[in-house]
Amino acid sequence: MEPHWLNNDELGLWMRLHGLSERLLSDVDSQLRRDAGLTRYEYYVLAMLSESPTRSRLMSELALATNGSLSRLSHAATKLEANGWLTRSHAAGQRRSVVATLTDEGWDKICESAPGHVAAVRERIFDHLTPEQAKTLYEALAPLFNGTCPR
Repeated sequence: MEPHWLNNDELGLWMRLHGLSERLLSDVDSQLRRDAGLTRYEYYVLAMLSESPTRSRLMSELALATNGSLSRLSHAATKLEANGWLTRSHAAGQRRSVVATLTDEGWDKICESAPGHVAAVRERIFDHLTPEQAKTLYEALAPLFNGTCPR
């Protein structure tokens, strides 16, 4: 059976998405490592906890919110816990469920790291788009996430 090859427009879009994701993620990761001593994933773990009203989430929910596996999250949580930025404990009445909680030090870390991160994202994406273009791009990408994207 012959593969259903990409046409020129599809190939062009794929190459733009690939180039954007590679360059953007690398740039953002470099900024966070340099300025905050965090990987991009570690930053998002702290950020997703900071957005919870209780500053806590089940690890399984946190993995979904950060688009990571439980294994990747566990590895990142070990480092963040060693730095005093989060704690892990068993969920009340559930031996198998683990809750991650942002500590006060973790809150301070995300608060000090966020301005530089937001500036880097704004510089690399939003300074190049009109608000209408950003909204259109957001809406166009939504079907690709099949309901798994946190926003």
